[in-house]
Order: sequence, then structure tokens, then C-alpha cells
Amino acid sequence: MTKQVVVVTGASGGIGRASAIAFARRGAKVALLARGKEGLEGAARDVEAAGGTALAIPVDVAEYEQVEAAAQRVEDELGPIDVWANVAFTSVFAPFTQIEPKEFKRATEVTYLGYVYGTRAALDRMKPRDRGSIVQVGSALAYRGIPLQSAYCGAKHAIQGFHDSLRCELLHDKSNVRVTMVQMPAVNTPQFSWVLSKLPKHPQPVPPIFQPEVAADAVVFAADHPQRREYWVGTPTVATLIANKFAAGLLDRYLARTGYKSQQTDSVSDPDQAANLWHPADQKEGQDYGTHGVFDDRSTPRSYQLWASQHRGLVTTALATCTAAATAVLTARHSRSR
Repeated sequence: MTKQVVVVTGASGGIGRASAIAFARRGAKVALLARGKEGLEGAARDVEAAGGTALAIPVDVAEYEQVEAAAQRVEDELGPIDVWANVAFTSVFAPFTQIEPKEFKRATEVTYLGYVYGTRAALDRMKPRDRGSIVQVGSALAYRGIPLQSAYCGAKHAIQGFHDSLRCELLHDKSNVRVTMVQMPAVNTPQFSWVLSKLPKHPQPVPPIFQPEVAADAVVFAADHPQRREYWVGTPTVATLIANKFAAGLLDRYLARTGYKSQQTDSVSDPDQAANLWHPADQKEGQDYGTHGVFDDRSTPRSYQLWASQHRGLVTTALATCTAAATAVLTARHSRSR
């Protein structure tokens, strides 16, 4: 049996690293694309330990030539790419007017154009073969902007629009290459310890927080079932997207009141905290941030909503059975009372 060839960008930590490990558990050959040497080496060890084959490639996804060269190296050394998962990003935690234009540009180039470049490199190889899956790791913030994350939200909104456009084109071409997007909730990743922050307190994901393995499960499932245009992960994501659709104005006001505090811990920010906007935070010897962030004690390792989404047929059948049983009971009671 031919082993699946998977490319994961942003593979040195967080969702990218957890996804790489999840693919490796199935015996996949996994190409790890990221900037930080220590994080890449750690991720490669994790992939090998999980039963996969690792190929670590230092890449800045904001540079198309590097992404293209990495894609070609993957095909030369591992074989035709079956799955490409775009995960890499960087950002700035700050009010918009405190973000320098060059910082905003850099965050956009990595987080948005990195997805564009990765998708292009994948499609140039998948379309001639007429097979393959591309997974765009998104966020509830692809639909709902929040304060202090204008650069990230703007990039995720752009990815969403890009995804919709590309999907229509592939459908028009009747291509068997599939593209899908996974909208994530708050996840306990190392980003809160390495993204550039100008906040007075240490940044945090808006609770409730999920572990990266929950997100990775969704990425792998989406790669296997890419026919669906997008997946929503976690009840908070579902609630946010529905609220934004029907009560966006009220949500604006709610986030204006709560969005600043909910994204910061009680701890004062460390002025010497690493920031990976321009250079990888895990390039120093021994500085591997791993898969998880610093919020393990507040994060959940499962999502019942995700399980239900992945088993829609079973859930529908169970609901239909329960409804039929309840109807039968009520009918019987009504008959006896006559």
C-alpha cells in the first residue's frame, strides 16, 4: 500500500505540528514546512516516533520561490503530494493604530499570501494528476473580527474569500482536486508565547480553549472528506458564526466590552518575550516550543460538536429513531386516554 504524502505548513508548533503527528500515526510521509530549526527538528522527531516518515524543510511561506522549491523537493524525495494543509501564520496582538504598517504587511504576507502560495504550489502538481486535497486551516475569526487582532482577522477573512473563489473554479473545471476549510475555535498553541504582542498583559485565547489535537483531528478528517466546503470545530465556533450572521451589531458591542479583557491573562507581559513576526522564535538552540501552549490546565482535549459533525449520518439516524420512538409513545398514550 502506497503511503500518503502530506505537506503541512507551520508544522513546527501548535495545530500544524499536531496535524503532522496525526497524519504520521497513519504511516504517512509528512513534509514539515516552517522557519524555526529547533521546532522543525522537534516536529520531525515527533512524526518519526508516531510511525511516519518526516522531511523537514526550512521555509518562509511569505516567499513564493521558497514554497515552490519546497513542493518540488517533497515530490522528488517523498513522491506525489496527496494532501497539502496550510496552517502557518503570524500576527500582532495590539489595537490597530499601534500596529506599524510594515508589521501589518508582514502578518498579511505570511498568514494570507502564505496560503495562496502553498495552494498554488499544490495545485500546480495536483491538477495535472486530477487528484489531491488542500485543507485551509481557518478560524471563527474568518467570519467574525475581534478587537486586538485586526491583522489576523483581516488575513483569515481574505483566506475565506480566496477559498470560496477557488472552490467555484475547481467545480467549474469538474476537477477531482478538492479544497476545504476548517474553522477553528480558541486553541492552546504556542502562538500566545511567540506572537508579537503590544498588550499590557500576557495574551490568551478567548475561553473556552481546546487542545491542538482536537484541531488536528478536524484537519485529518477534512483531508479525508474534502467534499464539504468547510468544517466548524467546537461549539464556540458554531455559536459565534451563528450570532454573527443574525446579530452582528450586538456582537460588535459585546466584543467592544469584553474583547480586551478576555484576550489577556492577569500576568503582566514580559518585555523580553520572543516574537516570531520577522524571525522564528524557535531558532535558538534548544528552543522548541512544542505542540501545546501554556494553557494546558484550562484546555479541553475533546469536542462533542466535532464528533457529531464527523458522524452526521449516525446522529441523524439516532435523532430520527428517538423522534419515532417518542412519537410512538405519545400516540400510544393518546390512544389509551381515549
